[in-house]
Amino acid sequence: MYELKTKETDNSVIEFIESVDSPKKRADAYQLLDIFTETTGFEAKMWGPSIIGFGSYHYKYASGHEGDAPLVGFSPRKAKISLYFATGDPNREQWLKRFGKHTSGKACVYVNKIADIDIEVLKELIIQSVAFLKRTYPES
Repeated sequence: MYELKTKETDNSVIEFIESVDSPKKRADAYQLLDIFTETTGFEAKMWGPSIIGFGSYHYKYASGHEGDAPLVGFSPRKAKISLYFATGDPNREQWLKRFGKHTSGKACVYVNKIADIDIEVLKELIIQSVAFLKRTYPES
């Protein structure tokens, strides 16, 4: 059976941020911590070794695969900062058009630094993502 790697842990969010090598990326991580906490109203939790997540939901796919994941989150990675929003949200692209300098994958949006993006659009993306996941997985 598949074992989900990204689970909520009791590791310290602050200790993780303090372990980030780059002082600029560390400062961005603290700024994101404030933005995500204020916008979601959820306490930050570590998910796996390197994702800072906010809130959680339980998903179950048609294939039978199920698990828990943070509603939104971020990770200050070495190359770029990964921002985690809902997958499958049809409205995400309209927000990303006004977001600023970024690249995106299926679940992640990648930014080099916070100065490259519009903070108000980030807050809208966070709110939209949480609302989408709560509608999609109402039992959570």
